[in-house]
Amino acid sequence: MKIAILRERAEGETRVAATPETIAKFIGLGASVSVEKGAGEASRILDSHYTDAGAKVEATAAAALKDADIVLTVRRPAASALKGAKKDALVIGALDPYGHESDIAALAKAGFSAFTMEFMPRITRAQVMDILSSQANLAGYQAVIEAAHAYGRALPMMMTAAGTVRAAKVFVMGAGVAGLQAIATAKRLGGAVSATDVRAAAGEQVESLGAKFIMTEALKDASGEGGYARELTKEEQAAQAELVASHIAKQDIVITTALIPGRPAPKLVTKAMVESMAPGSVIVDLAAERGGNVELTKPGETIVHKDVTIIGITNLQGRIPATASQLYAKNLLAFLETMVDKEAKALKVNWDDELVKATLLTRDGAVVHPNFADAAPKPAAKKTAAKSTASKANTSRTAGAKASAAKTASASKPAAADKPAAKPAAKKATAAKSGTVSKPAAAKSAAAKSTAKPAASKSTTRKTTARKPAAKKDGDA
Repeated sequence: MKIAILRERAEGETRVAATPETIAKFIGLGASVSVEKGAGEASRILDSHYTDAGAKVEATAAAALKDADIVLTVRRPAASALKGAKKDALVIGALDPYGHESDIAALAKAGFSAFTMEFMPRITRAQVMDILSSQANLAGYQAVIEAAHAYGRALPMMMTAAGTVRAAKVFVMGAGVAGLQAIATAKRLGGAVSATDVRAAAGEQVESLGAKFIMTEALKDASGEGGYARELTKEEQAAQAELVASHIAKQDIVITTALIPGRPAPKLVTKAMVESMAPGSVIVDLAAERGGNVELTKPGETIVHKDVTIIGITNLQGRIPATASQLYAKNLLAFLETMVDKEAKALKVNWDDELVKATLLTRDGAVVHPNFADAAPKPAAKKTAAKSTASKANTSRTAGAKASAAKTASASKPAAADKPAAKPAAKKATAAKSGTVSKPAAAKSAAAKSTAKPAASKSTTRKTTARKPAAKKDGDA
């Protein structure tokens, strides 16, 4: 069982997928570990540290990958960059599949079993494997540090002989993992902190950290499934926007955290709101990687608009790579341990494990995750159907009226099948945005059964979707 650790190629990525501590644990599980030269330098881990832990440092990626059973990574690698690893090797990392379906298909075609850690279920057993929580926690902390650096003034109240310095007012939008850490950090630095969230339950958490919870009376609670928020009604959106607009104008620092993986970030702060802030104010947009919560955010950049600084760094946790790598590597170790037979000291994946099922994107040359698997086979299925229809038509060329009837029936079947097939596909696009993956499957099944009454099927599907609106904004990842 060989594990390969590569140097990250993505621009600005400073993290690494393994530390000397986790490598020692891998070796204890019976693995041999090869690390590409310089893989940990940006995280303050020298090659000698890896060697001391028992790993073999290789001069090139190709040498590290040769005959590897497992490849651990931070960002999604190109399939072509994994040449030399075994064809059925496991590739485990933050693969960011949404919007990169062709890259995932390439990993499948190359024969790799690819696991994306962002899809790890949020259950008790998997908490130690949750990269979204570990990295968002650090992003929330670093957001306050970046804001304090750009602010140009002291954050805590100071009473001096020369006069009193008032505490900076810090407003955190979203009280998920990143938001709560931002609140705690701003409080530790002495800021006067307030926060908002559309989930009423978040109020207790905010107040337990010593911050003031802001929530409009018009919005009783917008808690949804899985800890995320449900979609707000137009009236609720208007009330929430009014609350934010009146509050944000008085703030020195604003940190926005509303981000759900795979979806565009909701716009929470308009250009007018930014312009209402005092000169020298700072906004840190933690949702910049998905377009940002602020109308003016430029992903990957820090801009100044009318003397208000807007920070759109897309990898804030990468600004503290030593700590980020330490936590991320432990997440990967905890997950990989579930796939190893500790007695035999060999790789033994339980493909029926709920953690494996939730995170597995590709296997045996195919994209298998339900969020992405249905897209590729459809054209092939249509071709097969077309061939089958043609075959039927050829076979059924008998004489007279019988032949005519057979041709008519054969021609009408594909047309009837196309309608239900088209409708679930449209629904699937909606579901991919909202994360409700099971609904398209249900719609497809209903449509297939009711070819005789397509109108009724369409009505039923629309009602079901309306009854369970997609969660749109929340605390954060």
